[in-house]
Amino acid sequence: MTGASEELLRLRRLWDQHIHSAAPLEGSDTREQEVALYASWIGSVVEVALRQGSLDRNLSTMLETRRVEGNERVFRAAGELGEPVRSYVARLIAIEDLLAQLPVR
Repeated sequence: MTGASEELLRLRRLWDQHIHSAAPLEGSDTREQEVALYASWIGSVVEVALRQGSLDRNLSTMLETRRVEGNERVFRAAGELGEPVRSYVARLIAIEDLLAQLPVR
């Protein structure tokens, strides 16, 4: 199995875990909204990547831009909100890291 295939399998397992876990967000706090927006964005990229088995150039560029800009606001929000939001964000960042390792087609 190639590294990309292994990464895709890891992404699928982690994503399945993520979508079957309750989000620790109520949505009324702007920090929670920041985390929810990040989760939604990651989810849209993951769904396409899992369907295609890779990232297309546009998604790859979006992901690269996001990673250059950093996740400071999401980190700060998670830190301020405490557990279980910190764990939730850590899982999202692990998902983002796996996405960055997928092949681009």
